[in-house]
Amino acid sequence: MATLSVLPGVLPELTPALLDRYAPLYQRVRDVIPELEWQTHLPWIDAIHSLKKQRNAVILAHNYQAPEIFHTVADITGDSLALAQQAARVDAKVLVQCGVHFMAETSKILCPDKTVLIPDTEAGCSLAESITAQDVRLLKAKYPGVPVVTYVNTSADVKAESDVCCTSANAVHIVESLGVDRVIFLPDKYLGQYVASKTQVKVILWEGACEVHERFTGEELRSYRRAHGNVRILAHPECPPDVLLEADFVGSTAAMVTHLADRRPRRVVMITECSMSDNVAVQFPDIEFTRPCNLCPHMRRITLPRIHDALLHMRHEVQVDAAVAGRARQAVERMLAIGRKEAA
Repeated sequence: MATLSVLPGVLPELTPALLDRYAPLYQRVRDVIPELEWQTHLPWIDAIHSLKKQRNAVILAHNYQAPEIFHTVADITGDSLALAQQAARVDAKVLVQCGVHFMAETSKILCPDKTVLIPDTEAGCSLAESITAQDVRLLKAKYPGVPVVTYVNTSADVKAESDVCCTSANAVHIVESLGVDRVIFLPDKYLGQYVASKTQVKVILWEGACEVHERFTGEELRSYRRAHGNVRILAHPECPPDVLLEADFVGSTAAMVTHLADRRPRRVVMITECSMSDNVAVQFPDIEFTRPCNLCPHMRRITLPRIHDALLHMRHEVQVDAAVAGRARQAVERMLAIGRKEAA
């Protein structure tokens, strides 16, 4: 292991030279990171960049990460599918997963020879916790021969019991690619209902839900229209059906970004995790974003100090049992082979 020039507990001072060095970056994010917050974050940001070089590490950040992570220290950003694809091909010894635990497991499944770190082991997911491998085995016994399509928001153990994984970006495409008349779709009931509405394939559902997206309501969306007039509403398919009916566009986080790039509406509400709006606003400064602030408490556990700590001490390494990882890898690689085809 290389000797580190960054000492435990020692951060660079906030000097005029440090502020000047990162001034171009701050100009890009100043609308979503207030100046006083920036000055607090900057020593951590600089120390993390130094540690990344010394560790030959890259940071993967999900779209729901806070702007000070997503825009200042991340090397690879995107939705679950994009992070899985990039993790499989990135040239680095260490991957720091700034997301939740199932994402770190997926990175380890695809990159067994790399060291995968997660800055906080308590960064979980209500969807991943809603189903176990035993649950899947019982479903397969109840519906013998019916293929299991599993959302990537699941543990490695659950993926290992599945035929193929999917994300919200390609769920409909994955289901239809199997050429069967019915599938078991796990674990998000709302995403499963959305998939069922877009295909002739019969979808057998599980009763899981995202604790962030399930809190939105159709009435909430109607209130945005009353308050903001000509606003375009984009909703994630993990939301309940009454929300999707009120939305102007339904799609994954990546599909939302593409939609905004194509349509360039003047005013937007993104019905998904709150930080997504902050991150996208940097890309589209000409669009006015109204932010429905439902934050994911698990994503918020990832912070700059915890990223720094993970890299400094090589802490919270994610391991997946080799036998489980081998079976789970088949399901994930089948998803990657099919790729991304938006349903909306």
